[in-house]
Amino acid sequence: MTSFGVRPARTSDVRGILALLEPWVQRRILLGKEVVTVFESVQEFVVAEADGELVGCGALHVMWEDLGEIRTLIVSDAWLHHGVGGAIVERLEHNALELGLSRLFCLTFEVDFFTRRGFAPIGEQVVDHDVYSQMLRSPDEGVAEFLDLAHVKPNTLGNTRMLKNL
Repeated sequence: MTSFGVRPARTSDVRGILALLEPWVQRRILLGKEVVTVFESVQEFVVAEADGELVGCGALHVMWEDLGEIRTLIVSDAWLHHGVGGAIVERLEHNALELGLSRLFCLTFEVDFFTRRGFAPIGEQVVDHDVYSQMLRSPDEGVAEFLDLAHVKPNTLGNTRMLKNL
């Protein structure tokens, strides 16, 4: 295998991000995304690239003044276990710190991967009541998953909600 680099995503990467996502959607591990949704959030993404080909991606979504979510973390099958996922998470953590975030959330089946990176499973209430009330107003499904709301339970079955203090 050649080496890879991690960089901010560009609009020209959107179709490649969707191509990385599709096999995981087919396996019912990740939810699909509309093309427009990825274009609207492309600035949240970083991509891993090897020889001009996207081999991984991940996004950092700000949820609150101190809280962000790592979402859509994907590594192509051929590049699994080559450090791509770890490098993407490291870059997203760096981006989170630059934004002033102090905590990162993820919803994942890959508990061991995230545990090795300092994440720990969380219970139901990890923000105070006032913040919870404000976050309830968000239309973002990821925020609903973080809050563990009933209407997203079918999306989260088998996943573990995890948090890391940066």
